[in-house]
Amino acid sequence: MRTRAVAIAKIAVPVVLGLGALLWFVNSVSTKTVRESDIKFSTTGRGDIDVTVNASGRVAPAFEEVINSPIASRIVAVRHRPGDVVEAGTPLLVLDLDAARVATDKQADQLRMKRLELRQQESNDNTALSKLQMEIKVGDMKVRRLEAELRNERYLDSIGSGTTDKVREAEFALQSERLQQEQLRQQYANERDVRRAAADVKRLEIEISEKEAAMAARTLGDAEIRAPRRATVTSIFSKIGSVVNQGQELAVLADLGHYKIDAEAADAYGSKIVPGYRATVRIGATSLEGMVGNVAPVSANGLVSFTVTLDNDSCEQLRPGLRPDVYVSQGLKSEVLRITNGSYYSRPGNYSLFVRTDEGTLERRDVQLGAANMDYVEVVSGLREGEQVVISDMSDFNKQNIISIK
Repeated sequence: MRTRAVAIAKIAVPVVLGLGALLWFVNSVSTKTVRESDIKFSTTGRGDIDVTVNASGRVAPAFEEVINSPIASRIVAVRHRPGDVVEAGTPLLVLDLDAARVATDKQADQLRMKRLELRQQESNDNTALSKLQMEIKVGDMKVRRLEAELRNERYLDSIGSGTTDKVREAEFALQSERLQQEQLRQQYANERDVRRAAADVKRLEIEISEKEAAMAARTLGDAEIRAPRRATVTSIFSKIGSVVNQGQELAVLADLGHYKIDAEAADAYGSKIVPGYRATVRIGATSLEGMVGNVAPVSANGLVSFTVTLDNDSCEQLRPGLRPDVYVSQGLKSEVLRITNGSYYSRPGNYSLFVRTDEGTLERRDVQLGAANMDYVEVVSGLREGEQVVISDMSDFNKQNIISIK
């Protein structure tokens, strides 16, 4: 019996030692190690969070204007280059304006001709209407004379010196002249209305021609390509002799002393980005305060676009094309459990984070995170106050649940 126990022991001891060695080897292979100096911790604690919506931004000039060619022409000379600071009214380009000047002069001549035609028409109208008025006055005199003759004939007839036939003749002559006067007055009224309407048509034609001439003159003035205000030339069409079409871009001017932020956020946050909300723009270690301005009414490619006007839009850290982070304020949450914000966070939801244990290892844990601002993230569940959480990039340990710390 003892011999059998000894034999079993001789077999069991090597097996146990082998299993232990195997477990040690597997554990050493499956458990990775990280230097404590290579990772960054955040200790959970309580405090306030000014909740924000995160967005990406681009620094752009506060003012930028594209100057297009108002006419089809040819570039004769280029007065400035990109980077030049120009004052208001400074010539930028010289276009060939000969054809435009001829067209403008032609319109001006046509306008003068129409004005002369109107003056001539008004003179003819006055002459014709004056003639009719004179005929009416003469007719009125005839009526008065015939009225007097009729009274005389009636008187003579009453005393027996006249005849009834003469009275009737006088009555007929008076009635005929009155009808002629009525017809003449109607003719005068009709002629006056017709001539007034014709003159109104001519005046309307002149008014249209005046607008066309003014537009042509303004277009000719605009064709002298000048800076509308003090600005910096950022681009200019500089090929002398090239033919340009109407509406073609010739130059772009920008105010490089003042800036705004063109920003984009996920359209899921569209309802939380409202004109007038305060925003913080972070460029490196510099934070600039501002306000949400225009918000695009429709999202594009899953993003909603908006602008931020800065309180200090001439800060020396601002440069065109920089890509700062933008945080739109949503309100304050008081005394919440929070950890430091970092690259691990994108939006509220469930995360898998490494937490330092009492044994000095890092243990993967499911954590629910809530609202955030540029500095802190709200912890909804999964962490206790005082625990240390890794907030640096741990993508190399995606398959590890436990990590040793050197």
